Amino acid sequence: MALAASNTTRLWTLVAKEFWRKTRRRLRAGPVYRWRYSGRTPERVLIAPPDLRLADPQIALEIYYGRYPLSGHLVETGGKSPFQINVPNHGWQKTLHGFRWLRHMRAAGTELAAANARALVSDWIAMHGNNIAGIAWEPGTTAKRVIAWLQHSSVVLQGAEFPFYRAFLKSLAVQIRYLRSMAREMPDGKDRLRARIALAFAALSLPAPASALRGATRNLAEELNRQILADGGHISRNPMSVLEILADLLPLRQTYANQAETPPQALIGAIDRMLPALRFFRHQDGSLARFNGMGATIHDRIATILRHDDTAGAPLLHAPHSGYERLSMGGVTVIADTGLPPPVDVSNAAHAGCLAFELSSGRQHYIVNAGIDTYGAAEFRPLARATAAHSTATINDTSSARFSHSLRVNDLLGSPLIGGPQNVQCKRIDQKGVQGFIARHDGYVPRFGFLHERELKLSSNGDVLAGRDRFQRPGNAAIRNNGRDFITVRFHVHPDISLLQDEHDRLVLTADQADSWVFTSGEVVPEVEESIYFAGLGGPRRSRQIVLAFKASDMSEVHWQLTRTSIAGYPENN
Repeated sequence: MALAASNTTRLWTLVAKEFWRKTRRRLRAGPVYRWRYSGRTPERVLIAPPDLRLADPQIALEIYYGRYPLSGHLVETGGKSPFQINVPNHGWQKTLHGFRWLRHMRAAGTELAAANARALVSDWIAMHGNNIAGIAWEPGTTAKRVIAWLQHSSVVLQGAEFPFYRAFLKSLAVQIRYLRSMAREMPDGKDRLRARIALAFAALSLPAPASALRGATRNLAEELNRQILADGGHISRNPMSVLEILADLLPLRQTYANQAETPPQALIGAIDRMLPALRFFRHQDGSLARFNGMGATIHDRIATILRHDDTAGAPLLHAPHSGYERLSMGGVTVIADTGLPPPVDVSNAAHAGCLAFELSSGRQHYIVNAGIDTYGAAEFRPLARATAAHSTATINDTSSARFSHSLRVNDLLGSPLIGGPQNVQCKRIDQKGVQGFIARHDGYVPRFGFLHERELKLSSNGDVLAGRDRFQRPGNAAIRNNGRDFITVRFHVHPDISLLQDEHDRLVLTADQADSWVFTSGEVVPEVEESIYFAGLGGPRRSRQIVLAFKASDMSEVHWQLTRTSIAGYPENN
């Protein structure tokens, strides 16, 4: 009860802070405050920072013909400016106003693409430049737009006449001043960090006094030190956040060098930690493990970032600050969530997946978590975040963490995680020829009085993954048959995997030109049920799951094993 009261108090404190933050934002967008965003217009752009995000000239052509494939949705404007039409999809609108799609115009490299980019920027300035409100001026979206306008200023300004040149620089200056006033009060998380990155880009790319660069560098360093953990993970515990932040930090480091300025040590240190962390979360096929908001992976994007990683050797196996473990032998990779939930402030995408794991062999995934449908319907997100969507155990079909379902809260904060494990213990048990760990969480103690302990061992050069799931009362009290001790251990199977029975009635996981794995469990007969894999590139896909169901009063622990029976000859993980 005390824990629930504490979570409720913390949640409503966040609601109050967000309400006050939005009130101040409205005030700062009003006529009384707006004069502070006026000032000197920069004379020119000194340097256009690089952009590491993938670009496709074909998308530039689609945009020219009025088709905007943004945020997983295609919108046809019918000859109108995209800033004139009302599109109900919030993600599409944020992507439109973020202007990252300018990179496709740059990749096209034609006068037509440059003219179209200039026309669209001109439309935005005319329709939204003087109206500081709505999605267009959300601070996180403004930060993306500032970075994009600077990175692709050479394309936007190519062949521009003087009036547009001045209007572009004047609007950019207003957005930078607005972002500077809002950055300190932005909600915690990567948007606030991106705002600091955008202001550092601006201080380097536009004529500015030395004091402006010093202030931007100092604020950036403070935010990096606070948000990037000692093992390179992000405070949100979302692997995608590591990728997204690196895509901004690497060009920023290069911009400091191009301007003969010394980057802050916090920037250098963050990049040096985050590149190995990105490799930690990466399966051998290049995709990232599906934990805490991670969905489908665009492999080329990760490869582009990792070209800047000169770290030698295999990825680290232990990420204690981020709360993850990795086992890697014989071309087999196991990645497991062994950490506490992230802070409530940054838990809007967090999952109730404590002690869940994923298994890949070579370039094929076998055991996965459901992940999220990045651009899909919001109503499916709670299903993807639930414990049952992860390869771990549930008690009485209940998640190990709770999410806010209050409409008032969700309107302000999204759907934060407001309850979950308070204590997660993890110990590596590596030995010669064996990698493993034992971890335990107390997420089910307040409601059901159970601790969940999981042991995983990868051995025999990656051929055997042995697991044990144990359920006990705190203090080893006796487990009674009270109807609240029903255990379900799930193993979600990747939709590309065929699930068959061999002549011994054992379950076999197999795929064309890939390894085969046999699932066995001594005490409980496994069952096969339907499942959904949300993280497909084309959206959700039907899949299956192996289920071990039993009562803790009948048995307090279950042993299971995945054994590789044929080896496709993949190289060791890198």
